[in-house]
Amino acid sequence: MKICFFGGTFDPPHIGHLLVPQMVCEVEEFDKILFIPAYNPPHKINISSVEHRTNMLKIAINGNPKFGYSDIEVKREGISYTIDTIRALKQEMKLTSNNCYYLVGSDSLVDFHNWREYKAILDECQVIVALRPGFRPSDIRHWVLRRIRFANIPRYEVASTTIRTRWINNKTIRYMVTLPVWNYINENKLYKK
Repeated sequence: MKICFFGGTFDPPHIGHLLVPQMVCEVEEFDKILFIPAYNPPHKINISSVEHRTNMLKIAINGNPKFGYSDIEVKREGISYTIDTIRALKQEMKLTSNNCYYLVGSDSLVDFHNWREYKAILDECQVIVALRPGFRPSDIRHWVLRRIRFANIPRYEVASTTIRTRWINNKTIRYMVTLPVWNYINENKLYKK
């Protein structure tokens, strides 16, 4: 089985969080993309509750047979470190470094050298990077560039931060999130001023 893990804050999960994994899944012929919401991401502040984020994520990926969900970081609580999650899931799913992948956006790659045991992540799995507009390979350490693969898919520029800001400023987020996620945000009065 060929599995790709996709971790994130998902606050909210937007159309880019769905389109990119779908296309990567098709190009790489993954059996499953496993979405993993962070309980407490180490580099983010002022985020919505894990309950709201996981509810929105489950709503967003519902109905796609190639998409799965793991609550490993939510159950573990504490700060969510990617290396801990990869190791635990590899053991649980009996995966090797050859059939275990981790998807990140190029915006995260810029900060990759600050991740806990970032070199070990590259040993534990194959890192696939989805390019975002504005990405410059020169911003990435050369030895990291040699160890990753770039996804051969179109670039999408949608950011959760932009969505939250637009919502607060009473601007539309239509087509940036799915309608069920939009309804969830509205019903639960998320992202208020």
